[in-house]
Amino acid sequence: MQLFVKWAGGKRQLLPEIKNHLPQQFNNYYEPFIGGGAVLFELNLENSIISDNNRVLIDTYIALRDHLTDLIPLLNELQDEHNSFNDIEKAKEYYYAKRERFNELILEEEASLERSALFMYLNKACFNGLYRVNANGLFNVPSNQKKKINIFEKTNLEQISDFLKTVQIYHQDFETTVQNATEGDLVFFDSPYAPLNPTSFDSYTKEGFSTDEHIRLSNLFKRLTEQGVYCILTNHNTDFIRDLYSDFNIFEIDVKRMINSDAKNRTGKELIVTNFD
Repeated sequence: MQLFVKWAGGKRQLLPEIKNHLPQQFNNYYEPFIGGGAVLFELNLENSIISDNNRVLIDTYIALRDHLTDLIPLLNELQDEHNSFNDIEKAKEYYYAKRERFNELILEEEASLERSALFMYLNKACFNGLYRVNANGLFNVPSNQKKKINIFEKTNLEQISDFLKTVQIYHQDFETTVQNATEGDLVFFDSPYAPLNPTSFDSYTKEGFSTDEHIRLSNLFKRLTEQGVYCILTNHNTDFIRDLYSDFNIFEIDVKRMINSDAKNRTGKELIVTNFD
């Protein structure tokens, strides 16, 4: 299965390293910051439990699982209309009109297949596949200025839909998602990154993910460890993260950050943290 969205901090390039650090055996699999789902789709484990605080993202997972037949025609229409323009300015006008419509649907707050289709279209037509919102929770990423895009592959979405029928999907806080995890289960935490610049936090939901949230997550990591739950976490290589998880195994790995607009900042270090040998 290929990912249906590009996501900031996605772990596709780190899959070999992450798989190398997984326990040999575990019971249930939890992923409370699902994002693009690279690890979930790679492991392909039935009865997984996933969640995210991004309502639009989770509603799209549910739409793919439960309403794929009705979603595909909407995706086809968006793709065909965008690709019909021979002029880049016309394609950009179309993009910004659809972005405005998407934000109208965000304000309405109700899940809809139109919103999920627009979410997938904008992800492929926006700059670097970035999902970013302003303080009001409205999507504000500019166009990638491409006349031709490919939103989806039908066969791939069908495979994703079939797999997701075995997965429990929730829009909720990360602590709630793992509250039933027990000894021998595995939790993969791919939380929003701690900033490389400690004075700012990027946000893909209007609520953001603050320093206090990172501390709350580290405390949860410790509690789950005491309960015998296997935990693995990834984040930026910063003193802040190293201090939070100093009692655990910390592995430093090289990464490419292709979503960064500045090519000079597209290489760096990340950390994998585990509570098991």
